Amino acid sequence: MTMSLTQQIITIAMVVLGTVLTRFLPFIVFPSGKPTPQYVQYLGKVLPAAVIGLLVIYCFKDVSLVSGSHGLPEFIGVVVVALLHLWKKNMLLSIAGGTIVYMILVQLVF
Repeated sequence: MTMSLTQQIITIAMVVLGTVLTRFLPFIVFPSGKPTPQYVQYLGKVLPAAVIGLLVIYCFKDVSLVSGSHGLPEFIGVVVVALLHLWKKNMLLSIAGGTIVYMILVQLVF
């Protein structure tokens, strides 16, 4: 199924509009001269931990402890992420290091 030129232009325009809207809307709704509402501050405190928890559950949902590698590469990867984060306090380094260790384990060891 192919899109006509008009459909392509409309699609690109909607993507541009959505991108511009999501980039500028927070600055319009919450201008710099006004204090940030309490509920937004609350969400800023609790959502990062909730998202990380959700990602951890999602990553471990298909791990089998009774077959295959028994979840060892996954758990070793998590330990590496935790140790790197405790040591360097750098989220990008922690995630990248854990991912690299996990991929090495899966490709070469298990």
